[in-house]
Amino acid sequence: MTKRIIAISFIYGCTVVAWMFLAGTMMIRSETQDVKLRGAVGQLWGTEQTQSAPLVSYEVPRPNPKKGESATIREYIALDTSEIEVDLKLDHRRKGLQWYSTYRVNFQGKYRIVNDSDVPRQISVDFAFPAIGAVYDNFRFVVGKDEVKEVKLTSGKLTRTLELAAGQAQDIQISYGSQGMDNWNYSFGDSVSQIRNFSLTVGTDFEDIDFPQDGISPTDKQSSDDGWKLNWKYTNLLTGADIGVVMPQRLNPGPWVSKVTATAPISLFLFFFLMMVFTTIKNVKLHPMNYFFIATVFFSFHLLLSYLVDHVSINLAFGICSAVSIFLLVSYMRLVVGVRLAFVEIALAQLIYLVFFSYTFFFKGYTGLAITILCICTLFVVMQFTGKMDWEKVFTKNGNGTKTNENLAKDDVR
Repeated sequence: MTKRIIAISFIYGCTVVAWMFLAGTMMIRSETQDVKLRGAVGQLWGTEQTQSAPLVSYEVPRPNPKKGESATIREYIALDTSEIEVDLKLDHRRKGLQWYSTYRVNFQGKYRIVNDSDVPRQISVDFAFPAIGAVYDNFRFVVGKDEVKEVKLTSGKLTRTLELAAGQAQDIQISYGSQGMDNWNYSFGDSVSQIRNFSLTVGTDFEDIDFPQDGISPTDKQSSDDGWKLNWKYTNLLTGADIGVVMPQRLNPGPWVSKVTATAPISLFLFFFLMMVFTTIKNVKLHPMNYFFIATVFFSFHLLLSYLVDHVSINLAFGICSAVSIFLLVSYMRLVVGVRLAFVEIALAQLIYLVFFSYTFFFKGYTGLAITILCICTLFVVMQFTGKMDWEKVFTKNGNGTKTNENLAKDDVR
């Protein structure tokens, strides 16, 4: 018995090493592809976008300027009113082993600028686009009721000068359609900390919404037919934080398979443990070579899954690998222990400890709990079945009275 346990442990250890090598290979493949493909997706589709609020400023003479200094200084003023509407439409794209959270965005912003001084001022409005090199469609820039037809950009920034009399207000409207990846953000800017009469409405066509850790949560949110309507409304806000929406991530095949493979030793250990206890209770003698072939079947599940996800969806790949693995083990074990044991106990154990065990990784955040519950349930079942077993006799008997594989097959035929 002791020699058999040592042999089985050696087989288990070799399989664990193979799994670790496979998991590492998958992780390297995924990380290498992500570095290359993320840049390619960013060039084709767009990168993370951060739309900054327009910067409104004017120049005043600098008192007692020193030699080499500018004769004027720039003073920034807060926008009097900001009314913004944003529509986000998610459009996941896959490259290699990675899914990328790409999206389309329609931006409409209406701002009111007020010269609250008692003298006329030449006010400069700077509007920076959210990402350099991105594509902006259906762009409109309206000052008052007049649309600016010819727009000149300097370093991804639009600059417009307004002549405002004392106490005069002017509305500007900016709208465009673009596309980005991962996050969409709205920044109030570094030069302005006071936000007056601010309203931002973001509509999404996805339900799984999230926000940056250092961002501001919406003041109100309502579910829509296909997603959410998020609102940020403030009358007089002092903050240095930004507003943002994080796009939901799809399950990435590469990292997912790597995680499943890395935890596969737990699956095989539970299966081996249950098989040894089960065969001891049933007086079934399995040779270490039988355990070797069982281990190869478990390993083949993850090996096939690792390379099949390159070509088909992750759910289809999982189903194919599960069916192939169960077929391999059951068809082999029916020759070893007979049809009934192979199609009932062994098939059920493989379904639980390989298929269901791996399937728990589809449930993000619950995998650890599911595996813990499975381990506890396994321990309970084994303890109940072996509570009255004389382990002293089990480890000292010379093998008399145990059924060989050949006898089991004959019993099964009878």
